[in-house]
Amino acid sequence: MFFSKGRVILTISLAIFFSCSALGQDFFEEFENLIDDEKTSLLPEKIIFTQKIFWGKNGLFRKTGISKLSLENREKELVLREKMLKAHQILGYVTFVGMIAQGILGGKLYQGKKKGDYSLYEPHKTVGKIVTATYFTGAGLSLFSPPPLVSRKSEGINNIKIHKVLANIHVPAMILTNVLSKDVNSDAHRAAAYTAFASYSFAMLSIIIDF
Repeated sequence: MFFSKGRVILTISLAIFFSCSALGQDFFEEFENLIDDEKTSLLPEKIIFTQKIFWGKNGLFRKTGISKLSLENREKELVLREKMLKAHQILGYVTFVGMIAQGILGGKLYQGKKKGDYSLYEPHKTVGKIVTATYFTGAGLSLFSPPPLVSRKSEGINNIKIHKVLANIHVPAMILTNVLSKDVNSDAHRAAAYTAFASYSFAMLSIIIDF
């Protein structure tokens, strides 16, 4: 009788053990799937290529282990992103002021050259280097910042879209301005500089003014 009860208890215990093992296996499988889903959702659907190089799922920082794709690291990255974009904004204002100064010096220098006066050449050149440094540093902070948690999906025209469209104008214009600064054709240099300044100014306004 005792043996019979013992067998029943053993059978029930084994059944519970194996059922728990099966449930445990199912739980771990679901947990692994959840982790995989979480890793996928930690990054937005669309990432610009400059961000993908470092911060993408297979980016340089992921492969080297500098910043593995995890919830904790993504939280840190979003804090870093905010700081980088704030620095981008501050440098944007510095660049804007520098562009105004550069425009004033450039205009006077252009008029002076007609009279044979090159006294403003060195100040114009120095300010130009500062503007170039702040401009491309600010652009780099934006382009290489960690991606947001989700990609913004909005229809129609908005501030961000206008800002990005204008960036496609002032970036090449800035490059041309620097390339043509060593060229004898000062008119082409001035045209590129004015294009860069105008498109850059509107790009800044697009962020300040809410559409």
